[in-house]
Amino acid sequence: MMAAPEYPSVAGEIRYDEPMSSHTSWRVGGPAEIFFKPADATDLVTFLHGLDDDMPLFWFSLGSNLLVRDGGLPGVVIAAAGVFDGLEKISDYQVRVGSSVPCTRLARQCIRWGLGPSEFFAGIPGALGGALAMNAGAHGSETWERVVAVTTIDRHGVTHERTSADYEVGYRSVRGPANEWFLAATLQFDPQVEPSMATLKEMLAQRKETQPLGLPSCGSVFRNPPGDHAARLIETAGLKGRRLGGAEVSGKHANFIINRDHASAADIENLISLVQQKVADEHGVLLVHEVRIVGEALRQ
Repeated sequence: MMAAPEYPSVAGEIRYDEPMSSHTSWRVGGPAEIFFKPADATDLVTFLHGLDDDMPLFWFSLGSNLLVRDGGLPGVVIAAAGVFDGLEKISDYQVRVGSSVPCTRLARQCIRWGLGPSEFFAGIPGALGGALAMNAGAHGSETWERVVAVTTIDRHGVTHERTSADYEVGYRSVRGPANEWFLAATLQFDPQVEPSMATLKEMLAQRKETQPLGLPSCGSVFRNPPGDHAARLIETAGLKGRRLGGAEVSGKHANFIINRDHASAADIENLISLVQQKVADEHGVLLVHEVRIVGEALRQ
């Protein structure tokens, strides 16, 4: 471990060797070497100004689409959950949303404001920052279809105002300026679309009925291949209920891997690889995982 730096002017919380299993929806993951939860944006800038250029830096919010390996994360982890939580209507059909705002909260508030289509955000687990980073979607709609502009911050604490034209966006894929993280986004909604709280409730009820929401998971593990569904391929390969250690392919929804019984990150990662291999053997399709896998393997 590198020596712990001092941040005498930081107002936020700094922890050392913080278990990431306490901060991910899978409830697995080794320790973060330095774990920082800023008090606000100004506090984050102060912290970043004190970092060495060669210090590894990782940013996350709710940890809902994240697998941290059992050996943990070197360097600094920025915990953004609950920090950048502004949500305001800035014009008739535009809202300004902080990256820490949960997508379900965004959906509900936009419906109250009469802004649509916004119901689909309720089908995205996690916060807006993660949805921006991967162009998350649900019910046939995607995050970046609504994005007009974003505010980002780089590792030196400099903020940038970017437009959607600065990013190359695809299915569950976003490429833009390197080493920048999302602080907020301006979203544009359609004046011709009337949102419905009843539709949102139907979506949430369907999600509850078809997904194993009571058990630790990351949401959908794999991207849907063109013209097909990952869950169908996994199920027809006979993998529902397949276990490795404490990890299990859900019997309720085959594109979910659940932490059934004190799984390790290695259990989950190995099961992801097994599913990919079996589906490739059975169907000739290589599934691509949309979950982000980071950190170091546990040393034996």
